[in-house]
Amino acid sequence: MEDYLNAVVSQLHQMYRTQSDAMEKTAKLLAETISLNQSIYIFGCSHSSIMAQEMFYRAGGFALINPIFAPGLTLETPPVSRTTRFERISGIAEAVLSESPIKPGDVLILCSISGRNIVPIEMAEYARRTGIISVALTSVAYAESVESRHSSGKRLHELTDLVLDCCSVPGDAVLEIEGLPVKTAATSTITSLALLHPVMARTIELLIEAGHAAPVFMSANVDQGDRHNARLLSEYRDQIHYM
Repeated sequence: MEDYLNAVVSQLHQMYRTQSDAMEKTAKLLAETISLNQSIYIFGCSHSSIMAQEMFYRAGGFALINPIFAPGLTLETPPVSRTTRFERISGIAEAVLSESPIKPGDVLILCSISGRNIVPIEMAEYARRTGIISVALTSVAYAESVESRHSSGKRLHELTDLVLDCCSVPGDAVLEIEGLPVKTAATSTITSLALLHPVMARTIELLIEAGHAAPVFMSANVDQGDRHNARLLSEYRDQIHYM
């Protein structure tokens, strides 16, 4: 247990040392996007969809983050093994994005720790073609240790406007246990969210400094939470696309 916690802390320190500039650039981009009445979206396949689930409609969360969920690419519908197959299929990305509200000038955060699978790569390509600004949330070390599954040979971080590196190791898992032939205990969910939450907090801070409103949800389990959240959902309905 101590070894795992030490590995997580080490990655968090590495992330802080190496990603502060990218985090600041991303926060400035998101704040500018909201100030122009554009929208922010986030997408991930399989376990990377957890990042999208964490960032929307949650206590203390910025209200204007819109998840994109696609059938067969998230974990709640069995068989979950289908997500592994679907994220490697060409054409899904365009089908999903072309049917979503996303438009030129919006921002799309693409979460893929390995950065090698077809769907997030083709989403980055779609964004580039259509004037959508893209941000990769990935592990550059992991991506550069594997070959792309896309015909272009590119990995996600090579195709987006900005990159946030969660600093996970190739394969994600960090612990070796005697008698176990593979490593266990992945870190990427922890480190990815440790990137996203401070980026969003900085986005909120920048909006307030510029004189803009920054809608943030309260917990529905505290007094006045329901009333507060209902007001935000109504007031910002033009930038909230998940209701």
